[in-house]
Amino acid sequence: MTEGEKWLTEGEARAIAEQARRLILAVEQVILGKTDTVRLMVIGLLSRGHLLIEDIPGVGKTTLARAIARAIGGQFRRIQFTPDLLPADVTGSVIYNQKTGQFEFHPGPIFANIVLADEVNRATPKTQSALLEAMEERTVSIEGTSHPLPEPFLVIATQNNIEMMGTYPLPEAQMDRFFARVSLGYPSPEVEVRILETRQVHSPLDELQPVLTPERLLELQEAVRRVYVSPAVRRYIVDVVTATRHHPEIALGASPRGSLALMVGSQALAVLSGRHYVTPDEVQRMAVPVLAHRLILRADLQGALPRGEQVIQQILKQVPVPVGYEEGGQA
Repeated sequence: MTEGEKWLTEGEARAIAEQARRLILAVEQVILGKTDTVRLMVIGLLSRGHLLIEDIPGVGKTTLARAIARAIGGQFRRIQFTPDLLPADVTGSVIYNQKTGQFEFHPGPIFANIVLADEVNRATPKTQSALLEAMEERTVSIEGTSHPLPEPFLVIATQNNIEMMGTYPLPEAQMDRFFARVSLGYPSPEVEVRILETRQVHSPLDELQPVLTPERLLELQEAVRRVYVSPAVRRYIVDVVTATRHHPEIALGASPRGSLALMVGSQALAVLSGRHYVTPDEVQRMAVPVLAHRLILRADLQGALPRGEQVIQQILKQVPVPVGYEEGGQA
């Protein structure tokens, strides 16, 4: 915390939790029966983190992204990633105007509050790399000029984890820029019946009204950073991430960016519960979605190797949990 800033109070945390609850309920009018996934998406919003939805076709990945954008009243753009998509199709380009005799910048679809990078792994690595600067620095550089992206800015990328023919795996640098990886999965039969009922005549997405403004979301994002994290909990976060770098089944562990994402995600989860400080429980609950996709598993153990999620669960059982940590920054 810098001089003049204050830790979040309990009253402020409860007010943010109520606004987040309304946001979750609004999105759940469209995405039925997926409370945990919607909740994680909202945590990503509050954390200023980009999200990767990895799942099979037809389960509502695109609809979820549209619902999030509409619920915050933000500008939404969808980019269909294909093998022939060029970087300029994402970021924009400089075009010569014959009338004025000057070169003018024409922004691409990346200039929006919520950008859906649909089937991102179908584009070539060169086009995928067009997202790197935008996701990390929230700017786009064209012809030596840096253009700031609108705030808030969030990339929601989707990829089909079953059909890999004709795709290009996301590079490690890109995976590390995603705050969390989420999935939807099939709905239960009961929920699927409700989906048929609600969409028989019209789409619930058409009736979804904003419950936040982009400006208010920015304020909530700043408030989340003021949730207190004790030195003991910060050390616990680092110990968990460090353990990924020494695990025998992991070739490359999580980066310091992963540590920061785990801390901010834990802050957002705490404030969603109406609490103004982080406990080890938040760290444990956020560890899998935040860290698992950042790991590179050892290739020589393919087949018998557990998925990244299982490795993180193993690490959480091995790393000692701090006790006696301070609450609310009072200690």
